[in-house]
Amino acid sequence: MAAMAEGTYARAGVNQSQAGSAVASLVAALAAIDTGRPSRAVIGSGHYANVIRLDDRRGLALSCDGVGSKLVVSEVLGRLDTVGIDLVAMNVNDVICVGADPVALLDYVAVEEADPERMAQIGEGLRRGAELAGVEIPGGELAVLPDLIQGHPSPGGFDLAGFCVGLVELDSIVTGALVEPGDTVIGLPSSGIHSNGLSLARAALPDLQERPPALGGASVGETLLEPTAIYVRAVRELLASDVEVRGLAHITGEGFLNLVRLEADVGYRLDSPLPVPPVFELIAERGGVAPTEMHEVFNMGCGFCCVVPAGSAAAAVEIMSPHHPGAAAVGVATADAGVVELSVPGLVATRDGGFRPA
Repeated sequence: MAAMAEGTYARAGVNQSQAGSAVASLVAALAAIDTGRPSRAVIGSGHYANVIRLDDRRGLALSCDGVGSKLVVSEVLGRLDTVGIDLVAMNVNDVICVGADPVALLDYVAVEEADPERMAQIGEGLRRGAELAGVEIPGGELAVLPDLIQGHPSPGGFDLAGFCVGLVELDSIVTGALVEPGDTVIGLPSSGIHSNGLSLARAALPDLQERPPALGGASVGETLLEPTAIYVRAVRELLASDVEVRGLAHITGEGFLNLVRLEADVGYRLDSPLPVPPVFELIAERGGVAPTEMHEVFNMGCGFCCVVPAGSAAAAVEIMSPHHPGAAAVGVATADAGVVELSVPGLVATRDGGFRPA
């Protein structure tokens, strides 16, 4: 396969810089909302979830997300029973980042054609995801939109989105504001690509039926469909322990730059990375994707980070390892505000820019 040029994610159809500007424009418009009464929002825009004050003691954590172009792989393979897990994961993993307990999710399913068998498959994934996260799905919406949704192949097109709510005591919200230089970053292994960067992955690995030796017998399609890990039970247990949890970060698109969404004026140096799953090395090789872009698009083997005092790192790992074997200390917080350093493979990034060679 011919190597793809630098900026392959944009060539695959996703311009992250443009998307960032679009989000900023949307947020600016929403910031002008005037309800005629004081805002109930507790956290500023840009965190993984926001919290709406219910009363003087309790808040409601809110987040919404979808599965993205992973659904294309699902459609092509005719396997719809796992992407519901991804939908739950992408939402609950964000809600728990503010220290909230996710309690319920509403799903929105848009389809090209309402097929009972396909809906049953989607529902099976949603059920499994809800059970893994310990949340309810009390309702949702099915929209039949043949004029908008086009499948791969037609008429099997569909889209999945969700809205998640959680409960949190206002004095227990985790924003990252308490993170200090010297704190330890604990990494939890990803299950693979999760639900970000699939446009780039499919561009690099277009034959979903191929079984490259690097994937250990699995096909490309099977590997790309591996469901997103759900970290809720591990983090719930950590939050309920004596360990002081200072920061929680869901590592999605933009990779470890997600750490700078935490509120403290610190940076992060990650010098003990978790093992990189073979699928990422295959994408880089086949697509000619530079390490800088790989770390801007993918989780690279670490799907979630918890920041705790250095003296509590061993206890935190012990608590979460039964849920996610391979959990380990991957780095530390630094005094270099807004800077993320990756000792391996020798990259550095700032809050306002992507990764570059150190």
